[in-house]
Amino acid sequence: MAEAHVGRVGSAIALILLSVLLLSGADAAVKAVSADFPLWQIYVVRSLFAVPILAALAAFAAPGRMVRIVRPPVVLRSLLLTGMWIAYYAALPHMDLSIAATALYTTPLFIAALSSWQGREAIARRTLAGIVLGFLGVVVILRPAGTDFSPWALLPILGAVLYAGAAVLTRTRCAQESPIVLALSLHACLLAAGLLGWLVAAAQPPGTANPFLLGWWTPMRGADWGLMVALGCVMVVVALGVAAAYQRAPPAVVGTFDYAYLVFAAAWGFLIFGERLDAVALLGIALIVAAGIFVVSGTE
Repeated sequence: MAEAHVGRVGSAIALILLSVLLLSGADAAVKAVSADFPLWQIYVVRSLFAVPILAALAAFAAPGRMVRIVRPPVVLRSLLLTGMWIAYYAALPHMDLSIAATALYTTPLFIAALSSWQGREAIARRTLAGIVLGFLGVVVILRPAGTDFSPWALLPILGAVLYAGAAVLTRTRCAQESPIVLALSLHACLLAAGLLGWLVAAAQPPGTANPFLLGWWTPMRGADWGLMVALGCVMVVVALGVAAAYQRAPPAVVGTFDYAYLVFAAAWGFLIFGERLDAVALLGIALIVAAGIFVVSGTE
């Protein structure tokens, strides 16, 4: 029995590590092509591959539940996550990948705050200390009083708030939903957001000030299509891998290893973009990671 438990925990850790490795690589790829393709185009093309795969999986694994993608809580969750991805990706061309990732990973702090605000969970002293420590880390890493501060740095924080809202909603209103159904709903929403962005971009004059958000459709070569196919497949694997990891082991364990995303993001940032973190940034990252682990383990 103990060996089986250890095996499930070990497989959960392996799944979450693989998932965040793939996700960080996909996010680095989006940042790398942000000068070539508008965000909405990436959403449309990527989701055109992800949605059929997820629909086929849902039809096979949860045939009676596909209609549940239109349930209001499921739709609201997808809208919140779509807003999160838009906010996070919109910031990537303007800041280091590792800094944006760290700001996004303040999510556990907002989850604890939202859960308490809803009256569902009281904030323990340990959790409150973690929240304070985490926001101190945000101030350290973003340096709002510094000359290099950019308002774009606030977008990943907004993404963290939206992500936290989606997480609380998942736990309270979508806990019994199939992970495949939730993933299908999300990618359908991302596809719809991309198509809406296409319409908005088409109404903009040429040479818009923000081509990543409002640029026109850019012709794609074979390698570009290959990248989008890979991104679509990666997002499917990540969605299923994260869900399976949290089903196999306690959230405190999985949530702790989820922070490996920051290590991978820093590695991609260094290898692809030549990003180097100074001592102050490293201190801020350490504070946020410590706070997140503190909060996650304290709510187990």
